[in-house]
Amino acid sequence: MVKVSQSKGPGTAERRNPDNILLIVTLLLLIGGTVMIYSTSSIIAQERFGDGNYFLKKQLFFVLVGLVAMWGFLKLPYHRMNRKIVAYGGIALSLVLLLLLFVPGLGTTVKGATRWLRLCGFSFQVSEFVKIALVVFLAHYLSKKITASREFLRFFAVPLGVTILIVTLVLQQPDFGTAVIMVSVLMAMLYVVGGRIVYLAGFVAASVPVAIFLVMHEQYRMKRIMTFLNPWDDPQGAGFHIIQSFLSFGSGGVCGVGLGDSMQKLFYLPEPHTDFIFSIIGEELGFVGVSIVILLFVLFIVRGLTIAFQSGDLFGTLLAAGLTTVIGLEACINMAAVMGLIPTKGLVLPFLSYGGTSLIMCMVLVGILLNISTYGQAEKKQVRVETKS
Repeated sequence: MVKVSQSKGPGTAERRNPDNILLIVTLLLLIGGTVMIYSTSSIIAQERFGDGNYFLKKQLFFVLVGLVAMWGFLKLPYHRMNRKIVAYGGIALSLVLLLLLFVPGLGTTVKGATRWLRLCGFSFQVSEFVKIALVVFLAHYLSKKITASREFLRFFAVPLGVTILIVTLVLQQPDFGTAVIMVSVLMAMLYVVGGRIVYLAGFVAASVPVAIFLVMHEQYRMKRIMTFLNPWDDPQGAGFHIIQSFLSFGSGGVCGVGLGDSMQKLFYLPEPHTDFIFSIIGEELGFVGVSIVILLFVLFIVRGLTIAFQSGDLFGTLLAAGLTTVIGLEACINMAAVMGLIPTKGLVLPFLSYGGTSLIMCMVLVGILLNISTYGQAEKKQVRVETKS
């Protein structure tokens, strides 16, 4: 009879090298994103700031900070996050930051949405931090309460209540896309941990009418739905941006018009270096470039989930699964929106779109995943040696 000892936790295992495939995929996305940001923003930067390298220089700074942050979280053992002071403290800080957005002089409103907080001369998008804090809290709570997984109040109600509270504040910004991602992450993590299907199904059933109400309650959301259904009904108004995105993909063909030769970035597409950067990739690099980007994100998701299910403890599994879900959903929603498969959302494309907060938080996320992979590999080897003996 083969005897396999139960792991005592990641702190007892010998560390190994991080997941090389995930690291390479991340670096490729990072390099590709930096190149495309320069390609898409140089003309806009010259027009607005008189410096064609304005956005590129800022993005290079964000990349440097992100790499340092990734390295720091790679070296910091992830099991240190599995503490009440970290999990509950992160949620408390998230709530404070979300509330500060509505303090005059602190919250910055851009295009009708108050998502940026300005403190001590720096501005950052609060929801990017909140997403990671929520995943850490859910992983901590669910891993500690796993023995009560069949009980609604102890296992299901608390994470649901915390998520709804945060989502309510996010919706006040308003940021419907991020709210959807947070709710989806909660559902994914509850499913991974083995939550009762009847609770999950009940929550989904209750969420549908709420989502419909939220869409119908705001005129701009209804306009996005109508534009999605028929953008050609108002080609010079509400449908203009998505039609320009269609033209980008159509112009690109198989191999694209060439790096830097896009026409749609010439003030046709709004902010082509942020929300619609995938459209410019389709125009300049064609179907080949689009396919490569999609493949890289697929590899990222596969490696992230592999790390999750090879983790030596439940907290690591839930943490890796939740973080991978965040990146996967953001990438899928952004790419689907600019291709007209779903209504447009104000979500950037991870690693590729311009933006400091998004990029740095994505790199923090990667650092945590790489850290979990080092312990997961070590513990897998430890179990294999014991099995042979």
